[in-house]
Amino acid sequence: MMREDWVAVEYKTLVDKVSTVSQKLKQKEYLPEGKLAVVDQGQELIGGYTDDESKQLDCALPVIVFGDHTKIVKLINFPFAPGADGTKVLQPKKPILPRYISYLTKILVFKIEDKGYARHYQHIEKQYFPLAPLPEQRAIVAKIEQLFSELDNGIANLKAAKAKLAIYRQAVLNFVMVDGKSVFISDVVEELTQGWSPKCINQSTSNPEEWAVIKTSAIQSGKFLEFENKILPETLTPREQHEIQKKDILITRAGPRVRVGVCCLVKRTRPKLINCDKVYRIRLKQYMVLPEFFEYMMNSPEYVNKIEEIKTGGNDSGLNLTQNRFLNLKIPLPSIEEQKQIVLEIETRLSICDNILRNIEEGLAKAEALRQSILKKAFEGKLLNETELAACRQQPDWEPAEKLLARIQRHRRDAMHGVSTTTTTMATKTATTTTKTK
Repeated sequence: MMREDWVAVEYKTLVDKVSTVSQKLKQKEYLPEGKLAVVDQGQELIGGYTDDESKQLDCALPVIVFGDHTKIVKLINFPFAPGADGTKVLQPKKPILPRYISYLTKILVFKIEDKGYARHYQHIEKQYFPLAPLPEQRAIVAKIEQLFSELDNGIANLKAAKAKLAIYRQAVLNFVMVDGKSVFISDVVEELTQGWSPKCINQSTSNPEEWAVIKTSAIQSGKFLEFENKILPETLTPREQHEIQKKDILITRAGPRVRVGVCCLVKRTRPKLINCDKVYRIRLKQYMVLPEFFEYMMNSPEYVNKIEEIKTGGNDSGLNLTQNRFLNLKIPLPSIEEQKQIVLEIETRLSICDNILRNIEEGLAKAEALRQSILKKAFEGKLLNETELAACRQQPDWEPAEKLLARIQRHRRDAMHGVSTTTTTMATKTATTTTKTK
């Protein structure tokens, strides 16, 4: 239930849309540095820069930049040029606090249905919300920022722990690097094949009755995503010789730099799943090398670097890992018993890492939920306690939100008719003086 000194207001009545038609910049026009920041609907506060100062948006700062497609909300208090696609610039009406409107916009974002890459502002502007008196707005903003600051410190600590954990995981994988006998990869490979990439239906399937071809994105470092696939049309006869099986080693061989040389062991797969031609499928001589040992070795920092050195191609978007270069890499080859011990040691340590990571991810998810809870309480009138509310009511500019809204609407009408507050005040004083003289 809304508090009695608050009032329900339609969002669009408290902001003006700022036209960006002549200033907006396309992303391909951004510079990595320049005289003027470009603010768009992306995650980052600043999307890029421009040296064209004529692109600076003429508006009274601060303003709210809303991503019509992304639903990203930014409060901007510096000169900027707007990005082209989906960048809405909203000017909060005086005397509403811009930070108050900014936080309000964030909570409204979660109330509306996600329309994907469709436009969202048309739904935001029709939302109603409870408007608080001005002193309460200041107190709410201050308390939100205090709580968010504490929350951000906790999130920063969790992210730092996550980063250290990633470094530790890489160190764990180096356990495969042992002294002693080494052989060429070709010595331990029973079979190496490339898959098949027919023209498929661009839709994934989990139906075991449908044949499907994996995407290269199915191969992650140390993880196989069996449902990252495309459906094979019924008009094509499956090439069953490429069907993926447990214990297969998969390594991406072609594509952008970051996707070439990624290795995983297939520990679980669905039937009727075919390898694609941008991926090597390797079947090992398991009496010589354990598939688990081989996977951990290929994902160790040393071998990630070695594979990086042997990639060929003209640019980062089109590289290759050739068979000859790959098969001619040398690998350490301890006995099968030693390999089993190494694998057990790695898996024990990685299991501990996974548990810690799960706790970190849960903590981050709870932190984001708490952020939304803080905003929700703020706009339900439940964030401030009675002492804080009493202090707000003692402020000289306190008035019920209904009166505040009436002032905003009056200023809006005056602006529409070209009458400024100063002119109105002077006219009132003149009339008063004339009356007294008479």
